Amino acid sequence: MPEVSEASASSAATGSPIPYDQLLTRLRELEDQQALRALMIRGWHALDRKDWQTWIDCWAEDAVLEFAPWGTLRGRDLIRARVTEAESGYAAMQHHILNMHFDVEGDHARGIGYMWFVAVPHAERPDDHYAMGGPYAWTYARGAEGWRLTGQRLGVAWTGGQDTAGAFTPEGA
Repeated sequence: MPEVSEASASSAATGSPIPYDQLLTRLRELEDQQALRALMIRGWHALDRKDWQTWIDCWAEDAVLEFAPWGTLRGRDLIRARVTEAESGYAAMQHHILNMHFDVEGDHARGIGYMWFVAVPHAERPDDHYAMGGPYAWTYARGAEGWRLTGQRLGVAWTGGQDTAGAFTPEGA
């Protein structure tokens, strides 16, 4: 396989040579985007298994979660407590994160995506489930332990079924 040199590397779009330092910058951005994607998948798969520790380890200590039914939650301890309270009673859950996109700027990043969440209260009746979907917006910071979520805003665009546990119903509704 031929080696890639500054003279032989070229842009797929223009065919023009790309300087080596620009290739390194682009490679770092792709690696960062993949690390953010892996962080989100690891964390949200942990939610499905009710592995609260693995999930909360994806968050910075001073993280902020904004979710209309719950308001604004500040700090990992409060975020973990609220999510555990809301989701621990379900027999099964699936957290789908769709159409993720990340913009990286040094040690900070922003991301967007969509949520499709399905919760089954009773394992013997999987057709009796609650579902919701909406847009995500995330912020991240890279520290000594790698990338961590610093903020998440989650909107609810639609729901289906009944939230029989009241886990995602706004207080007072």
